[in-house]
Amino acid sequence: MQAGRPRKALVTGAGGFIGSHLVSRLVAGDWEVHVISRRGSRVVRGAKGLPVIKHEHDGSTRSMIRILAEARPDTVFHLASMFQAEHEAGDIEPMVKSNLLFATQLLEAMTENNVHQLVNTGTSWQHFEGKDYDPVCLYAAMKQAFQDILVYYVEVCSLNAVTLKLFDTYGPGDRRAKLFALLRRAARERTPLAMSAGEQLLDMVYIDDATNAFVMAADRLSNSQARKHEEFAVSSGKPLKLKDLVDLYARIAGVDLHIEWGGRPYRKREVMIPWREGRALPGWHPQVGLEEGIRKMEERA
Repeated sequence: MQAGRPRKALVTGAGGFIGSHLVSRLVAGDWEVHVISRRGSRVVRGAKGLPVIKHEHDGSTRSMIRILAEARPDTVFHLASMFQAEHEAGDIEPMVKSNLLFATQLLEAMTENNVHQLVNTGTSWQHFEGKDYDPVCLYAAMKQAFQDILVYYVEVCSLNAVTLKLFDTYGPGDRRAKLFALLRRAARERTPLAMSAGEQLLDMVYIDDATNAFVMAADRLSNSQARKHEEFAVSSGKPLKLKDLVDLYARIAGVDLHIEWGGRPYRKREVMIPWREGRALPGWHPQVGLEEGIRKMEERA
């Protein structure tokens, strides 16, 4: 990085929940932020109203190489993915394109343009029942497959990378059909909500803490503290049983919920106890506790 100019970031997945918050965090930190969008898509949510530079990707490797040549980022933050907890046959092609093809094109383009710093996004679901590797679902298997591809580029192409393995994230502006959105809707519509028996533990990380981990990982790369490929878990360290989490939400939000516990089965490979063996990112600690995080989220709901 040249003295006197802002740090430059390229963010994939800026339209997602975590990506949009990361873009805001980087802009607030005086980064020059570039984002990638698919051809024909609207302005990604992470770019709305912010001074970011948008690049359109037509799906080809050559287009990705051009984007990296134009952006010349110091650090690439790779968050783009297609998540499916339980996939169907029709999901295979788009999942491969998003989770493997697009991601590998990104690595090739970085190599072609001498961009050497990558913050990658993994998932705790790569570690079913706490194993070194056992994917909970096909999505998690593809995350591992991309990490295996990443090893090649790290070993052969002078790339340094940090993979952050995320647990559950939450916070304001979350449009995903996840727990808190379902609870909020059930409370608003006064309808019963069928859930599993509720004995599984959830590890919830507030969005500001998650984005701080991405920025700290970038700092680690920039300061040459990270060599080759490092992996870290972004965990609250305080998992809570689903039943207790629902009760906590109802109390803080001041709502009545009619939950039909056991009204739906557990998934085939339900994560009952989150992965606990991951190494924490040096210097990173969650700053927002669950009660405070729920309050912050509901104030801006």
